[in-house]
Amino acid sequence: MNILVTGANGQLGNEMRIVSKDSKDNYIFTDVAELDITDAKAVNKMVKDNDVNIIVNCAAYTNVDKAETDKEFAELLNATAVRNLADAVKANDGVLIHVSTDYVFGGSKENTPRTEDEPTNPTGVYGLTKLHGEQHIAESGAKAIILRTAWLYSEFGKNFVKTMLNLTATKPELKVVFDQCGTPTYALDLADAIFDIIENRKYEGNGGIYNFSNEGVCSWYDFTKMIAEYSGNADCNIQPCHSDEFPSPVMRPSYSVLDKTKYKNIFGKNVPYWTDSLKKCLKNLKENEA
Repeated sequence: MNILVTGANGQLGNEMRIVSKDSKDNYIFTDVAELDITDAKAVNKMVKDNDVNIIVNCAAYTNVDKAETDKEFAELLNATAVRNLADAVKANDGVLIHVSTDYVFGGSKENTPRTEDEPTNPTGVYGLTKLHGEQHIAESGAKAIILRTAWLYSEFGKNFVKTMLNLTATKPELKVVFDQCGTPTYALDLADAIFDIIENRKYEGNGGIYNFSNEGVCSWYDFTKMIAEYSGNADCNIQPCHSDEFPSPVMRPSYSVLDKTKYKNIFGKNVPYWTDSLKKCLKNLKENEA
């Protein structure tokens, strides 16, 4: 089979390179230099010329704050481009595996993990454009699996873990919000989940929306404390603070833990606990530096 991976130079795309390296399937990795997914003709040509069976869309506009003033481009990449991919893969009788976000829910639902069938209500441009992408997939009629995830991090690119590794190593004191809770997700675990769906042909008859993040729950403060502890940055005095001490143009969810029951029941795969995955990522980061 021929699998097209878009956004291949990002966090998830790079992890897809790693997990699929020994696959017998043919993986075609592209980023904007090789394929502009906002160009419908280019997408159609790529899919037809390479007889693409599956598209894994790892591309997205993910700067949550900047999206508020860059609405057109966020909509183009998170929604219009997704429609292009869905239309192209449908025309080739293939499957789209698309990554979405907990931000489609918006607001807060205290202490109850979100399920896939709950009403969506994004409170910012980023969440709204990602929701539009989901809606375009549904409207296209393409065979598709949508994986909603949250708090993604990895060894690649800019992310919370790498930022906090640097700050806890260089700052004597740090304030981190404790009133926003969710679950960190190691991009390698998400890539492994996607690869398992493809490699074992689990996409057949299992289209729809699924939640995927690591197991457990924490605040950004808890997350930072564990990053510092596991990396040996014990000298940094990390203090909890309220969200309003760091003003943002976007109202972020105060509780966005994702219920993964549907994913585990349908695909029969356990989900790693967030601290175990964090340790694994930090170990990989340290080995890469050596």
